[in-house]
Amino acid sequence: MTRAFTFPGQGSQAVGMGKELAEAFPAAREVFEEVNEALGQDLSKLMCEGPGEELTLTENAQPALMAVSMAAMRVLEKEGGFALADKAAYVAGHSLGEYSALAAAGTFTLADTARLLKTRGQAMQKAVPVGEGAMAAVLGLDFEEAKAVAEAAAEGDVCQAANDNAPGQVVLSGSKAAVDRAILLAKEKGAKRAMALDVSAPFHCALMQPAADAMAEALGNVTMRAPVVPLVANVTASAVEDPEEIRKLLVAQVTGMVRWRESVAYLAGKGVGQLVEVGSGKVLSGLAKRIAKEIETANVGTPADVEAFLKGL
Repeated sequence: MTRAFTFPGQGSQAVGMGKELAEAFPAAREVFEEVNEALGQDLSKLMCEGPGEELTLTENAQPALMAVSMAAMRVLEKEGGFALADKAAYVAGHSLGEYSALAAAGTFTLADTARLLKTRGQAMQKAVPVGEGAMAAVLGLDFEEAKAVAEAAAEGDVCQAANDNAPGQVVLSGSKAAVDRAILLAKEKGAKRAMALDVSAPFHCALMQPAADAMAEALGNVTMRAPVVPLVANVTASAVEDPEEIRKLLVAQVTGMVRWRESVAYLAGKGVGQLVEVGSGKVLSGLAKRIAKEIETANVGTPADVEAFLKGL
C-alpha cells in the first residue's frame, strides 16, 4: 500500500503529550532531551506537566508538537527497524507540521528544527500586537464562498483565507475588525457556524510578513538536505524535493494559505491509500476522512499505536 506520513499543526497540543512514549521507549526520551538541549529549555517537563496555557504559547507549542512527532518517528526506527524512504511515498505537515515532516525526511536535523520552530513561534507572536489580529473558523461554506466572504469583509483591512482544511471547513485570518465583519457576513451567506478562534495571532495572512522575513533569515542559516521522500507543500499542494525550493516555500507559508484539502486530494490522486498521522492528536485523520473517504488513516502517537502500526506493516 502506498503511504504518506502526515504531521499535525498547532491546536493538537495537550498537556501529557509524549509522556507515554517517553516512559516506554528510551528512543523517545533521547529526542526530548535533544530538543531540550537545542532550546536551552526544559520543554519536555512543560509538555508532561503543563501548565496548559504556557504549553499553548506559540513559541512552545510549535517545537513541542514537533518533538512528539519526532519521538514517535525515532521509536518506529529503533523498535521496528522502520525506514521512511522504504515505507512512505510522501510526507506532508499542517503549518508547523511541515517542519516536522521535513525533520522526519532528513531535510533538517532535530536540533535545527527545534530552533527554527522556536524562532517561528516567537516571530509570529511578535508580528502583530495582541488584540489587533484574529482568526475565525467558517463551517458549511465551500472554499470559494468563504474566500469571497473574506474579500468582502476586508474593506481595506487584511482578511484572507488562511487554512483550507476540508470541504466546508475554512479558517479566515486578518485584522480583528475585518475578521469580526467576516463572521457576521459568513452567517448571512448561510454558514452553519462562524466563530472566532482562541489564537494568539492571525497566522497565514499578510500581517505575518515580519515573521516571514525572520524565517527567511533563519532558514538561510541552516543546512538543508533533499528529503528522502517528496514533501507535499502547504502553499502549492504539490510535491517538492529541491532544498532551495523548499526553503522558499517555507518562507511563503508564513503569510500564505495552508492548502490542506488540496494536499490530501493530491495524495489521493497519486495513489496514496493510507495517511499515517504521526504525533499528538487525530485532527488530520479526521480531516482526511472528509476529503478523501477512500484513504485509510492510521495514528502513531502512543506506545499502543506504535505496536499496532508496526504489526500492520
